[in-house]
Amino acid sequence: MVHYCVVMQRLRAILFFLLPLLALGTGAFRADASPFDISGRVVKVLPLFLDTNNEVATSPSLFDRDAYQARLRRHSYEISGIRFDVDLRAHNAHGAKLTLRLELRGVGAAGMPTQVDLAAAVRPRFLHHWTSLTLNGPAYKQFGALAAWRATLWNGSQLLSEQKSFLWQL
Repeated sequence: MVHYCVVMQRLRAILFFLLPLLALGTGAFRADASPFDISGRVVKVLPLFLDTNNEVATSPSLFDRDAYQARLRRHSYEISGIRFDVDLRAHNAHGAKLTLRLELRGVGAAGMPTQVDLAAAVRPRFLHHWTSLTLNGPAYKQFGALAAWRATLWNGSQLLSEQKSFLWQL
């Protein structure tokens, strides 16, 4: 009977040699890859209302956050702004000047349409990265109720990715 430790040592040795071969086979280290092949993706956009203390929840719990967001939607007089948390992923983007842009469409006073553009410079990290853009204070009051949004990731003037709400096309 073979001991457990011996089996684990052999398995580690096999994985030590196979993982680099698998990485080469998947194209992670392509010889034809250019340093200018920057790719990026907007993975998720979370619009969150802010209360009068600029908080999105009363505790760190996600369940509590969702319940508090539902409460703020019912009691809109307690909303002081809106924060968009955007999850990004970028590859081959070291040193690139990436920009996250957020376009918001709303309904302001007397039912008039409003539009606000927010932007932030993004420094790509290893796997993914959350960026927050906030509209609050008098600018939020003038903007009115949010109707639609679109988040885009740019490398200079090149559009890398976009994600938009359902009502953006209308």
